[in-house]
Amino acid sequence: MALHFELVTPAKLVRSEDVYMVVVPGSEGEFGVLEGHAPFMSTIRDGAVQVYKTENAQPEEIQVRGGFAEVGANGLTVLAEHVDG
Repeated sequence: MALHFELVTPAKLVRSEDVYMVVVPGSEGEFGVLEGHAPFMSTIRDGAVQVYKTENAQPEEIQVRGGFAEVGANGLTVLAEHVDG
């Protein structure tokens, strides 16, 4: 089972892929999302989104600034104001 992850900025779709887990820098603290997570929304703070492609993989870090994260039936969408790199 995989989690569908999308990372979007106002300018473009940065990522759209199936992954094992994503850790998001929420404004109230970091949270991890796996496939089947309960739906919710959160604002995000500046920091690193950590993308785990497989269960035992080292995370890939993507620096983001501001925005929202939404977990729904279609997976996790991070709407970032800016993505570094």
